[in-house]
Amino acid sequence: MPQLSDLPVSDNTQLLLGVVACLGAIAVIFRVYLPGSKSGFPLPPSPPNRRLLGHFVPPRNAFLTVAKWIDQYGPLITIRTGTENIVIIGRHKAAMDIMEKHGVLLADRPRMIAAQMLTGGLTIAFSCTGDRFRRMRRALHTHLQPKAAETYQPLQMSFAKNTVLNILDDPHNFQNHMITYSVTTIMAVTYGKTTPTSVTDPDVRAVRQLLDVYRTVLRPGAYLVDTIPWLRYLPWYGQKLKQEFKSNRKLFAGQMNRLKQQLQNNVDVSPSFGKYLLENEHLYGLTEMEMHYLSGTLFAGGVDSSAAAISTVLMAAACFPEEQAKVQAELDAVIGRHRAPTFVDQKSLPLLDAFISEAQRWRPLGPNGFPHRTTKDVVWASENYCIPAGTTVLGSHWAISRDPEVYPEPHAFKPQRWIDEQGRLRDDLTFCFYGFGRRVCPGQHLADRSVFINSLLVLWAFQLTLDPTKPLDDVGFMHVAIPDVPCPIEFKLRVPDAELRCMMQNYPEVE
Repeated sequence: MPQLSDLPVSDNTQLLLGVVACLGAIAVIFRVYLPGSKSGFPLPPSPPNRRLLGHFVPPRNAFLTVAKWIDQYGPLITIRTGTENIVIIGRHKAAMDIMEKHGVLLADRPRMIAAQMLTGGLTIAFSCTGDRFRRMRRALHTHLQPKAAETYQPLQMSFAKNTVLNILDDPHNFQNHMITYSVTTIMAVTYGKTTPTSVTDPDVRAVRQLLDVYRTVLRPGAYLVDTIPWLRYLPWYGQKLKQEFKSNRKLFAGQMNRLKQQLQNNVDVSPSFGKYLLENEHLYGLTEMEMHYLSGTLFAGGVDSSAAAISTVLMAAACFPEEQAKVQAELDAVIGRHRAPTFVDQKSLPLLDAFISEAQRWRPLGPNGFPHRTTKDVVWASENYCIPAGTTVLGSHWAISRDPEVYPEPHAFKPQRWIDEQGRLRDDLTFCFYGFGRRVCPGQHLADRSVFINSLLVLWAFQLTLDPTKPLDDVGFMHVAIPDVPCPIEFKLRVPDAELRCMMQNYPEVE
């Protein structure tokens, strides 16, 4: 019998390739079909698939494909990408039962090597559970809890009135005005910089470029290193990711060092998260670089997200004029048109709050959800499914928002669904706009206030309509970005120009 060494080189190569292929196939079988659950319950059902590399999910508007699978195969489905199983949750009850009640078991993130290369492992959004994550999360939540977030309302009011004035002067570029509001607010909240900041600011442009890379990194299969981790050690691989890390480390450090220098020189600095960290670093045990990146993450997270959320509400108003008219009738009855509304009016405006909630359900930001990872087996007793430890789990915001049992006629725009028989906001209807469990967005209370005050002022001051001669991309804001193509909204004054300008100039900043 010939020995391996006696075979020709070409035969050796073919034999080795054959062995590798067999071992790879065995690994896939064990990984995919024997995922290691000890419960005896199966994985959620999987759509048919004949592709060796797993299910095909289109890179654009993947949420629509996922929603069709959810409708066809049930509230939970399993898809495969490479050798990895991904469980997607697409119904409200399943999300509450699994991602909220078992939030501790789903607080981890899956291994995302490209994201680690981009952030150096320092960004809380991509951090795995552990000591660093807990320290960072505690600092963020302590400073951004509802009572703390409320202290920023005067700033938000001041910047929101500028939004109205900017629309008056240049209504066709309202999307840029929303970004201006968003970046000015988040710069003030993060670093105490209260002077207006525009979309052309170099630091803002750098962060928005980083956000574009983030969106790419989160797309399964975008970077080969997530499948072949040792590629990260090759000096030529991932140069763009490594360069982005260096650039943004410099940016975040520069912002915090400027603030630190101001404090050391006894400069009167406005309250901010960065100031809070520097004055209380002993409470959280964060390193200097961890503080830089924690503040930088808050900054980056607020640059486009608030602008996209506000723009979604305004787009909904233009798309559904009858519902807009109901909100404006409420505004006229509660406020009138001879004074400008403020946060104090919120409790008297349930229709506006309902309209905002429905707009966010109608076109949810981040429709695909953000990946979680199970640290132990999670059994969903309602259907006797098991999600094994180490599985990536996604809560599909789009599919959950289309759950017909919770949101009847889910494709219709019906703000009234959020109102009870007494005309008050329902307290039994929810939607996870900001994520799930221990990974919920810590800036949610701040973001809610930004969306409310801008929606309030704009809908009080203007009647919004669509320009029928221009195309409308009504899902463009969902990717937490401002599209390059303007949304064709036209603004008609509900208050005379001179009166509106006068009221905005005298708008109160503190209530």
